[in-house]
Amino acid sequence: MADRKILIVTNRVPYPLRDGGNLAMHAMVEGYHRAGWQVYLLAMNTTRHRVAGEQLVKLYTDIYKFKWVDIDNSVTTGKIIKNYLFSRTAEFVERFYKPEFEDKLIEALNEFRPDCVQLESVYLSSYLPAIKKYSKAITILRMHNIEYQIWGSLSRKRGNALKQFYLNNLSVRVRRYEREVWKKYDLLIPITEKDASQVILLETVKDIIVAPFSIDVDKVPVNYVTEEWVGYHLGAMDWLANQDAIRWFIDEIWPRVRKAVPDFQFYFAGRNMPDEFKDYNNAGIYCLNEVPDAAEFIADKKILIVPLRSGGGIRVKIMEAMAAGKVIIATPVAIKGIEAKPGEHYLQARRPQDFAKAIKWCMENKSEAQAMADKARAMVRSKYDHSTVIGNVITELERILQDRKP
Repeated sequence: MADRKILIVTNRVPYPLRDGGNLAMHAMVEGYHRAGWQVYLLAMNTTRHRVAGEQLVKLYTDIYKFKWVDIDNSVTTGKIIKNYLFSRTAEFVERFYKPEFEDKLIEALNEFRPDCVQLESVYLSSYLPAIKKYSKAITILRMHNIEYQIWGSLSRKRGNALKQFYLNNLSVRVRRYEREVWKKYDLLIPITEKDASQVILLETVKDIIVAPFSIDVDKVPVNYVTEEWVGYHLGAMDWLANQDAIRWFIDEIWPRVRKAVPDFQFYFAGRNMPDEFKDYNNAGIYCLNEVPDAAEFIADKKILIVPLRSGGGIRVKIMEAMAAGKVIIATPVAIKGIEAKPGEHYLQARRPQDFAKAIKWCMENKSEAQAMADKARAMVRSKYDHSTVIGNVITELERILQDRKP
């Protein structure tokens, strides 16, 4: 078999490797590369997630090629209003369509002549016509989430009536768009079984295979010696679901935690921290804004707390924490997509009082909590091995490529 070629297109540069989205995209690039495929990575270097030029030239030097295009995808009230009044397309889709990026995409297709083109966001689907015009490659959508479900869930949690109306309208637009474009791809790769089932329930698609985020457990450091039994949360804070989670934790969960375990401490950090959280260092809670080294931030902290109430996909940070031997306390929404059992691999918390009870149990039963964390680490090793996950995807792609032969 000749060397296979894949062009991976991303709506941001997968760097730094501090949040789930970047880590998931990076895992796919590395997975194909390690499997012997030639990988061409074409990324948007957006205003919202801008990576400096001196950093860019050091990234992905071992793959076939890495190219990026500086893109202005800034959000303004004017653009949102114009989109709402004069377009039926979701504003997110319009934000990521840029003629200059399409030109670079066509250039890459003509030069590289890939066997497969993988788009890492449904919002990049506006480039499908160009891909199909200039290439005979298999088209793949990597589904990190079912996007409309996120916006619909967030709309039900907004107190502001105007924001609630806008988010609900956005959810309707994204739902219509997603369902239409799913059918146009040769292969969908959702990150969870639940997302795959939802797609199959809603639409008839050409092909679908689940590929969860994979991890090399042996490369995740375990630090039992200097860990302190404190809580932490780490995530991209420009994501509304994370903002909602921290707001809920501070306002409703933390008072109960302080009452149950007065000396317990909680640290949170993340990129693009909202101003309302930046100066929050009070009553045992500490905001560290964006940290330069995520691994260093979590190294000395024992308990990952994930109070997510909305969102989809798989929680990369939870899997990494499990691989690192951390204790996990999470909502059902936060843990979905990971084949972990409550009480065996993690502690489940639905209500504020559940979080307080779980934290108190951890502090009073550290040996049992550590045993649960050890089971979670073993589970991640057995179910989310890096080579197994990418191997399943490549087997499916080879089948499709063989079926296409005349």
